[in-house]
Amino acid sequence: MPVVLDPDAAAVYKAFQEAGRPAYETLTAAEARAYYLQARFATNPEPPELARVASLSIPAPHGAIPARIYVPKQPRREDGLAPALVFFHGGGWVIGDLDSHDVVCRQLAIEGALIVIAIDYRLAPEHKFPAATDDAIAATKWIAAHARELGVDAARLSVGGDSAGGNLAAVVALAARDGDSPEIAGQVLIYPAVDFAMTHGSHSEPETSVLLTHGVIRWFRDHYLNGAADTHDWRASPARAENLAGLPPAYVLTAGADPLRDEGSEYAARLKQAGVPVTYKHFPGQFHGFFTMGKLLQQANVAVSEIGAWLKAVG
Repeated sequence: MPVVLDPDAAAVYKAFQEAGRPAYETLTAAEARAYYLQARFATNPEPPELARVASLSIPAPHGAIPARIYVPKQPRREDGLAPALVFFHGGGWVIGDLDSHDVVCRQLAIEGALIVIAIDYRLAPEHKFPAATDDAIAATKWIAAHARELGVDAARLSVGGDSAGGNLAAVVALAARDGDSPEIAGQVLIYPAVDFAMTHGSHSEPETSVLLTHGVIRWFRDHYLNGAADTHDWRASPARAENLAGLPPAYVLTAGADPLRDEGSEYAARLKQAGVPVTYKHFPGQFHGFFTMGKLLQQANVAVSEIGAWLKAVG
């Protein structure tokens, strides 16, 4: 599929190339995390002010799962409780943390007039699959069980995330449908990774190997999975779930210059075919990762605004 980057996306890509940053697959996981975290200062908008931002510690079998709660100045409260979005950050299950996605969580809280709770799940390769999915499910369960004390309406609890975080949100939604998590009102899947088979056309097109290159994806996969058998587990590849019926309404976003484009598009189509209400938005001139770059890419702010509006409509 021919891909032409929007002018601002092309300029950002050119700047990244000229900066001479080392490819993640040439680094250790710790080095890649540091590079990724540093990049946010050049690409993230200024963090908007909220009524409250606070740290949380969610108990889990292995210990505590760090989290962060974002409360906007005007949440949509009913009987003192507001809807909430449990957010899982992207980064290939290897990089990213609460700080890397702090600004978008603040933006989503404001645009959706809801509480956002970001989850700092365990990362690979120190903690391989299914550690991240276990944390995502455990954290969502805990939030639902303690919703009232968090000011959250458990009946209006959604999940979401970008890339690897979109994968985790899809997995939590599937687990919830099958009784292993609380009922979910909606799922926000931002260029989600849903199929580790990596056989879709966009995984081999030269035009999609932008920032998230084909080599980096394999590096993430090899750090996260224990072996080839994990590819077929729906908790790693939610697209491998045979039945998608009964899942919550979904907002699915894809980007043109993205190796994950085709699997995200196909997953949205399968959800729709299964009777799930789906809002699908494609950004043809953007690359994977653009969502957090609102300082440089106006389409990122458009996406945040549209997702906020969708979350308002969901609950």
